[in-house]
Amino acid sequence: MRVTAKVDYAVRAGVLLAQAAARGEGPVKGDRLAEEQGLPLKYLENILAELRQAGIVRSQRGAEGGYWLGRPAEEVSVADVIRAVEGPLANVRGERPDDLAYPDGVGALREVWIATRAALRSVLEAVSLADVARGNLPGSVRALLDDPEAWEPH
Repeated sequence: MRVTAKVDYAVRAGVLLAQAAARGEGPVKGDRLAEEQGLPLKYLENILAELRQAGIVRSQRGAEGGYWLGRPAEEVSVADVIRAVEGPLANVRGERPDDLAYPDGVGALREVWIATRAALRSVLEAVSLADVARGNLPGSVRALLDDPEAWEPH
């Protein structure tokens, strides 16, 4: 899986908004989010607009305005954020893995892509913005991190 800058920035913004909500803060200005994370403001604002369209983020203009999560951080998974800004978690040439039809000779390749999607879901749907904001990942994800092999490049 290739995590694009857009996905990274979207998740980072979501985590910051989750932290602000946990502290009881009101709306957070886009320029504050951009400055704290060293992100390009215009690009971040476009990402926040996509998150708003997906119902993940809400916004208000004006001096007292800014951005906040559209629903509790515990209810927003990392997968939700990715889908809002990039579409499906896993696709092959722009198609859903279950929609692929291969000619004979490639064995179980379609099933490999479907299993890959399932593996991504098992992590990205299990982790909420609140989990990341608190630094407290679910046990199933923590177990993956406990394997020293997970930290080794291949």
